[in-house]
Amino acid sequence: MYLKRLLTLHISGFLIFIIILILLYFSVPQSVAQSHALNGCPDDHPALYPAPLEEEWAIAWWIPRHESKLEEPGREQARLLFLGDSITQGWENAGREVWDEHYAPIGAFNLGFSGDRTENVLWRLQHGEVDGLNPEIIILMIGTNNTGHRQDPPKCTARGISMILHELQERLPDSKILLLAIFPREASPDGSLRQRNEEINLLIAEFAYDRRVYFENINDTFLNDQGILTEDVMPDMLHPEEYGYRLWAENLNPILRRILNR
Repeated sequence: MYLKRLLTLHISGFLIFIIILILLYFSVPQSVAQSHALNGCPDDHPALYPAPLEEEWAIAWWIPRHESKLEEPGREQARLLFLGDSITQGWENAGREVWDEHYAPIGAFNLGFSGDRTENVLWRLQHGEVDGLNPEIIILMIGTNNTGHRQDPPKCTARGISMILHELQERLPDSKILLLAIFPREASPDGSLRQRNEEINLLIAEFAYDRRVYFENINDTFLNDQGILTEDVMPDMLHPEEYGYRLWAENLNPILRRILNR
């Protein structure tokens, strides 16, 4: 009898221990889960400091686009929010037909800005771009300009992305976030910028968290069997053409449906 009672106490204690571990897992701040990606980037790196895009070629249009997006009709009814750089902004240009077919009818809103790096997205979020919004899903992809313009260390780009995720969670607490791997660039899988983006993707894959932040890597859909990026998908080896946006939508839509159904 004593042995049976002792065994029961041990089993009960073990179950309580497991339950505590599960509760701790789901209550751990996301910043802890991301610590591997955050280590190794100096605190004063520009990728981490919110700033408008001040490249000479962007001065004339970047702030006006930001101000226009604050007033764009229908923004507060958006169900899907696309946030990123020129690849996201391209839904308004090369991807327009695909956008009108798949996303405009369900109330999508585009906050893609050409040239943006992580610090520029942080600045936009801190200057009202998502105020008053309550989308069901935010689709975020950012970082290729950190790679291409400054060749930032992957851990700094990843840390900037983690800061964007924190801002989104603070400002849009009811929205789910789909973090996409940075798309491939350069024709060859051996390209230095392609490989740098892949290093970032390995780091940010860790940011998926508790049915709130999802990570998906759909990059293989843009590549042939040898891992080559071809001109019919991205003519400049960076920005999708219409066919590239169609591939994006065909792979994105099932993911969105799966997230919405969870």
